[in-house]
Amino acid sequence: MTRKPIVPVLMYHHVTPAGGDINVTPEHFRDQLQWLRAHGYQSLTCAQFADHLAGRKTAPERSVLITFDDGYLDNYVHAWPLLKAFGFHAVIFLVTSWVGDGTPRAHAGSRDALPRTPSHAEFKMLSEQGDTDCFALRWSEIERMRADGICEFHSHTHTHTRWDLLEGDKNAHMREELARSRATLQARLGEVSDHLCWPQGYFDADYVRIAHEAGFRHLYTTRAFGRNRPGSDPAMIFRFAVRNTTGASVGRRIQVAASPWMAPVFNAWKRFKRGHRYPG
Repeated sequence: MTRKPIVPVLMYHHVTPAGGDINVTPEHFRDQLQWLRAHGYQSLTCAQFADHLAGRKTAPERSVLITFDDGYLDNYVHAWPLLKAFGFHAVIFLVTSWVGDGTPRAHAGSRDALPRTPSHAEFKMLSEQGDTDCFALRWSEIERMRADGICEFHSHTHTHTRWDLLEGDKNAHMREELARSRATLQARLGEVSDHLCWPQGYFDADYVRIAHEAGFRHLYTTRAFGRNRPGSDPAMIFRFAVRNTTGASVGRRIQVAASPWMAPVFNAWKRFKRGHRYPG
């Protein structure tokens, strides 16, 4: 019997000198990419990953999908130059209402002074004040990142709001979120895909149905303990969060996630400990 390879999906948010929480320092990100390259891994595009899930073209055994949530400035300043240096591809899910206009800012490797890249804790404060330009990407920076084929961009809704926690019709709000996000991506990038990442990882049966009606088929979760194999449900894509740690540490997690015998045991144990009952 032919073994179905598993593609681990890595979930990042920030690459910033701030470090900690869900911020990975540039030094640790470099070490993580170094580990991937040294161990013969390649990073997939969303199209390649979709082919893998559908069984159209199975991904190479040592494959990962590298994803970033939200679309932070530090993805351009610190992550993009390192991805280029090591020859890896990444996927960035944009909160489209946060992206603004303006000239591209400096990035690591350029001669100009780098802009400050806030930590996640600072981002929360700044977003409440409505100041998105100091922490989010600009369209000009996105175009630069797309131009060399290193990064691709997809929907993370328009405002990143947890409507299920607020008063009102959450389903109507989500329909509007997805419509506005799609329209913005189409207008600014000339295309919009069927890949969607859920804000803060929340989704339910209503949201999945609404996403499908809106044209989204590949739905990315924050659920870590499952396997992305040929034949897997594209509406339940598993990802695990990458911490501010060494390449060897992340490498061990990748190897467990990709192992045909360790992954199901590890995932079942973790789901049991956390009370989750989803398949995978």
